[in-house]
Amino acid sequence: MSFPDFIRAFPALDLPFPADVVETHAIRSDRGLVVFFRFHQDFDLPPHSHKAQWGTLIAGEIELTIGGETRRYRPGEAWDIPEGVEHGARIKAGSCAIDVFEEPDRYPLKS
Repeated sequence: MSFPDFIRAFPALDLPFPADVVETHAIRSDRGLVVFFRFHQDFDLPPHSHKAQWGTLIAGEIELTIGGETRRYRPGEAWDIPEGVEHGARIKAGSCAIDVFEEPDRYPLKS
């Protein structure tokens, strides 16, 4: 699955993960950050926390642990992570997700 050209034209994020592992396209406002993620390889996201986050899976499969509870997500399913709750994930190659972060500066845009 690939996002349409107009979404792929949005700026990428400057992430601490290689571009051959995860591709990003983002829209930022003064109130939050919307990120379109595409994972090219299996990926383990270590446990961490930050302000609130909401997301939905478009394609693939994600095993997400939120506040110590693990659940497998499939396309069309959504997650809601409250501020400060620790979470981490195992993401399968080919997965595509949209995540909305309460923090507009959660990740910097690539210049």
